[in-house]
Amino acid sequence: MKTLALVLFPGVQSLDVSGPMDVFAESNAFLPPQQHYRLITIGTTPAPIRASNGQQLGYDLTLDAAGTDYDIVLVAGGPQLAQQADNQQLSAWLREVAQTVPRYGSICTGAYLLGRAGLLDGKRATTHWSDAARLAVEFPLAQVEHDRIHVRDGRLVTSAGVTAGIDLALALVAEDHGQAVALAAAKRLLVLAQRQGGQSQFSPYLSEASTPDALATIIQRHVMDNLAQPLSVEQLSAVAGMSTRSFARQFVKEMGVTPAEFVQRARVDAARNLLEGSELALKTIAYRCGFGSPARMRLVFAQRFGVTPNQYRDSFRVGG
Repeated sequence: MKTLALVLFPGVQSLDVSGPMDVFAESNAFLPPQQHYRLITIGTTPAPIRASNGQQLGYDLTLDAAGTDYDIVLVAGGPQLAQQADNQQLSAWLREVAQTVPRYGSICTGAYLLGRAGLLDGKRATTHWSDAARLAVEFPLAQVEHDRIHVRDGRLVTSAGVTAGIDLALALVAEDHGQAVALAAAKRLLVLAQRQGGQSQFSPYLSEASTPDALATIIQRHVMDNLAQPLSVEQLSAVAGMSTRSFARQFVKEMGVTPAEFVQRARVDAARNLLEGSELALKTIAYRCGFGSPARMRLVFAQRFGVTPNQYRDSFRVGG
């Protein structure tokens, strides 16, 4: 029997708690009693704890009484966790646990709690796509992988946002008891046993810029209005009224990516939207979004998401 502890705190995302816990609990139905997961919840403040959605959550143990004798320790995430101050008692407990526990890790923004405890230094990790850039800045010694659903680095396991905690739990079950048990639990929960692709399939890249005359706004508007066109750096610099070299340098400074990467992400986002919300043929989508051919679009989707456009459509079609 393996003992799993999950840490919760005020403002925790309730699905970060219930999702993984349900995976392990459902897995118990397909395991002999001596191989069941024993599930423990640990709270950082007096019970009950109020989750980010207003739900009140109880727990089994306080940090003072928790000890360190576990097989798996996971910390949940919360929408405001990145902005909260360090909980020194929790950080000290996590450091102590990490010295002996076979596997430890985080769900979603729980990665910030690991980072504040110094447990991400020199490690590969992930978190929700909207918080990954900030995580990389706050913990520069970590290697943050922005597009992974979950990451394993030695004894450390981390997952992306919210429902990715379910993916991580299923991966841990498969590691412990084989893919058949993980698949059986996934079927009970009506989720995919192994989700294809990375976080990019859920994270729209382009968003409204705050100032209409900003370089990003001007280029974004032109790109979205002319996706079927080549959109070279030379063309974009002309739209911006700048030399090619100055434009490229300024664009990277403001946007954090090259113009070519920006254009490709815009094409991918547009294609994703059409795949999700229309019945247009792949050839039509490829042309409208500037890929030129379905073959080129398939290649880009395979590189970015690990799936074909048809597989993406089957998984994410609106109303499908």
